[in-house]
Amino acid sequence: MRSRALLILSTLIALPLRADDGAASIAAGGIILMKHEPHIVMAKELLEIGISRVNVDYEFRNDSDEDITTGVTFPVPGYTWEGTIDAFFGDASFDDFNLSVDGKPIAFSTEIRAYVAGHEITSLLRAEHIDIASFGHTSTKDGYDAPSIDFDHASIRSRNRLLAAGAFKDRSPNWTNVKKYYWTQIFPAHKLVHIEHRYSPVLGGTNSVSYGLTAKIDPNPTIYDKYSAEELGSLCLSPTLENKLLKLVQRKDMSIPFNYVDFILTTANTWKTPIEDFTLIVDRPQPNKSIVSKPPAEPRPNEVLVSFCWSGPVEKTDAMHYTAHLKDFIPSKELRIGFINVDQQDPRDY
Repeated sequence: MRSRALLILSTLIALPLRADDGAASIAAGGIILMKHEPHIVMAKELLEIGISRVNVDYEFRNDSDEDITTGVTFPVPGYTWEGTIDAFFGDASFDDFNLSVDGKPIAFSTEIRAYVAGHEITSLLRAEHIDIASFGHTSTKDGYDAPSIDFDHASIRSRNRLLAAGAFKDRSPNWTNVKKYYWTQIFPAHKLVHIEHRYSPVLGGTNSVSYGLTAKIDPNPTIYDKYSAEELGSLCLSPTLENKLLKLVQRKDMSIPFNYVDFILTTANTWKTPIEDFTLIVDRPQPNKSIVSKPPAEPRPNEVLVSFCWSGPVEKTDAMHYTAHLKDFIPSKELRIGFINVDQQDPRDY
């Protein structure tokens, strides 16, 4: 059975809202081997997840009698032009990926390829001088219909080729970027190698939990209500929390947006299983001053509820962190950490 972990965190942070109603998370994960190596064990994994940062700290051990030199990669899930607009923290391409080995930063290579409907168009874009990484130098500030500078500067013949290949719709980019960071790693025989990487996650979420809860009480819920209900369901809300939220969303002075961070746990299975020592740390958002249009009439309660599915105990280690620990762990599903922001609004704003 799925166990529920619910942590109630008092804070003044305000999670991001959207002009429209929802955003899709982009689930990244850990580093993987570029080819199977049956002798390299993940002795430890320390996974720390917050709303604006993901840190992953490993210890690998080579159990063979010989040094192993092999390729290691951090794959970035495919992302589209619209995905870059939906990124609240960081960039959809995880451009702030940071890597260190045995405590020292190391250089890595980057590969990026472009696809339309599963068909690779990398060579075409390069031949037509369209920058793949920046989606043809298209600016997010102009919104979904922003034109590509590279496309506008291309010849009529080039534009026709790009449109025929589906690379653009009108003047906006239409391909999916698939990116990876990679490097060559030496694993000495019978020794530990410490590898750490970090990046800013791309959040998923919606403006309010009311959309998802409406689907349970409305006999004719909208498609979006049903989608939001699925998102809330993926956070394993306890019955107590769900009832609390149902009462709160009926109040006009409450704003309850939620966001979540996805992490692909099963990338660990590309190494020799199991993970001998696994620790998950969930970071409580740091307190932040509320930004309001006028000073509040009186102090208003604000809190962040953190909820996620987990099989096993979750402990409060201090005021800012919650920890889950497992031995001989073989991940069988992915992880989603939900952050629900309960913020009482100033009644003078209504």
